[in-house]
Order: sequence, then structure tokens, then C-alpha cells
Amino acid sequence: MPFTLSSPDIAAGSTIDQRFEFDSFGCSGANQSPVLRWSGEPAGTKSFALNVYDPDAPTGSGFWHWVLIDLPAGVHELAADAGAKGGAKLPAGARQIRNDYGIYAWGGMCPPPGDKPHRYIFTVHALSVPRIEVPDDAPAALAGFMVNANTLAKASFTATYGR
Repeated sequence: MPFTLSSPDIAAGSTIDQRFEFDSFGCSGANQSPVLRWSGEPAGTKSFALNVYDPDAPTGSGFWHWVLIDLPAGVHELAADAGAKGGAKLPAGARQIRNDYGIYAWGGMCPPPGDKPHRYIFTVHALSVPRIEVPDDAPAALAGFMVNANTLAKASFTATYGR
């Protein structure tokens, strides 16, 4: 069985609905994270990490919208708005790392008006360790480094959004 990631809220290759848009920086969406589901992880998976990345952001380095680590190996779904501030809707033990908006939560799409639609890459990593050893205030790049260093397999899908 292949390792897959999907969402009933955002189909791969589709245009993302405005409710997932950020609620600041000139954007006025509901800033809610979508339902995400994965399955088919390899044997030996001890935890998962999940991230949402915009490689088209005009920053020179892309933009991290959500970085979630330490998802227990038995978890295979995130509920709607699991990325809310404070983490109350996350599975026990999961941690949100500060995204590029500077918040510990889901940060929805907010590309500059007039840009061609940006790509948003949703990725789940099956990890060989039960916990990613980074401090709670680690930047997304450090968390990403440690996630990639411990990845057994990953599954992704991409969708677009523009304003």
C-alpha cells in the first residue's frame, strides 16, 4: 500500500477555498486548517510530521504556513481547524512550530494580490523517531532539517491559491 496524504477539503491539483485563507496581512479568510488524512506509512514509523509550504512566495526562500511535529504514530487524521492557536484541537503530544507569519498555528494562504496563483505543498513525513528534538521556539527551517534527517517516507499533494 503506498503512503498517501489527502484531504476531503482540498483536492490535489485544485484551487483552495477562501475559508483556508489567512485573516491578516490584507487577507480576510477564516484561517482554518483543512481536514488531512494519511495512510500506508512504512513499518517502523514512530511518529509523523506535517507541513504546508509555498515555494512561490516572493521571499527568496518560500514560506512555511504550518509546521507540525511529534504526531503520534497511531494518528492518521487531523480534524478541521486542528491548527488553531493554542493547539487544543491537536492530538496529544503534537507540537506546532512557529510558521513564517510568526505564529504557532496554521497560517492560511495569503499570496500578494495580482501574483499568479501560488502552489501550496501539503506533506506528511513518516519518521523513524518518536519525537523531533528541537526547542519549542525553533524556527521552521531547523524543524524541517530535523524532520528530513529522520524521514522514512513522505507523501504530498499540491493545490493552488491566488488573489
